[in-house]
Amino acid sequence: MPFKEIVGHGRLVTLLSQAVARATLPPALLLAGPAGIGKRRVALAVAASVNCLKPRSGDGLERDACGTCAACQRIGRGVHPDVIVLEPGDSGSIKIEPVRDIVSRAGYRPFEGRRRVVIIDEADALSEEAQNALLKTLEEPPSASIFLLVSSMPDSLLATVRSRCPRLRFGPLSPSDVAAVLVRDHRYAEADARAAAVDAEGSVGRALADQSADLVEARAAATRVLRDAARMGDPIGRLGSAQALSGKKDKPAAERDQLTACLRVMASMLRDLGLLASRVDASALANADLRADLDALSGSYDADRSVRAYAAVDRALAALERNANAKVVADWLVLQL
Repeated sequence: MPFKEIVGHGRLVTLLSQAVARATLPPALLLAGPAGIGKRRVALAVAASVNCLKPRSGDGLERDACGTCAACQRIGRGVHPDVIVLEPGDSGSIKIEPVRDIVSRAGYRPFEGRRRVVIIDEADALSEEAQNALLKTLEEPPSASIFLLVSSMPDSLLATVRSRCPRLRFGPLSPSDVAAVLVRDHRYAEADARAAAVDAEGSVGRALADQSADLVEARAAATRVLRDAARMGDPIGRLGSAQALSGKKDKPAAERDQLTACLRVMASMLRDLGLLASRVDASALANADLRADLDALSGSYDADRSVRAYAAVDRALAALERNANAKVVADWLVLQL
């Protein structure tokens, strides 16, 4: 995958492109950040940029892979002899034997590429013995090899390993970036992608994993309940809208999942309303595509009310985690908004 196809992480991608172009890329790097945000893709983009047969520049990148040459195609298929990806096995850990194997292979000249690139995905799964086996190579890396350790829990690695790998800190993606990846790579419909992105906390992986609830329905329900709470002072009228939060699910577990999804969306919308009340740049909004609804609600939800309502939603989510009755939680919440 070329750098230009990486969504988000623009500053880090630019730095890596410059380092490859200027031959200043360190022999070992630790790519650290939340799970599911594309760190492994960035590592593969580094491997492709290093070994591409027809590298190019442009779009702010000093060197990038073409994505179409034989080397790029083999890297994309995972069959390039000089790009080695090591990841946890069925046991969930990375044992010492495969590490010894890659250490041995890294000592030889590349078969056909410019540099051998070893990517250790979920490097925090390395056993202590495996990490110790890697240490000498990280201390005195072979001139023709690059080691890229990818981890969402970098502090789980031995301090001796961390000290030998400069750390690149990756942050969560924006909701619009998550939605773009879901549409491009996972064939989500636009509306489904936007709904999934809001509750994904910047992680494509989380968006893909969280499929138990109808997120488009959750967004619509959260918007309706906030709108009803804004215009209804009558408690009985508000209680009538509570059912929309959990939908008409036939199983308690499904009802709870749907309510949880609605509350997470609602918390996100209330955060946006607080930002609008503070006149923050609209680019910071998580639900930018719902701007018309947010503007309509902003007259009723000033900064103070948004904060109080957000706190109530947070308490409701905590109650659901403690296994509180979903209907009772929904009824209580609509009276607090």
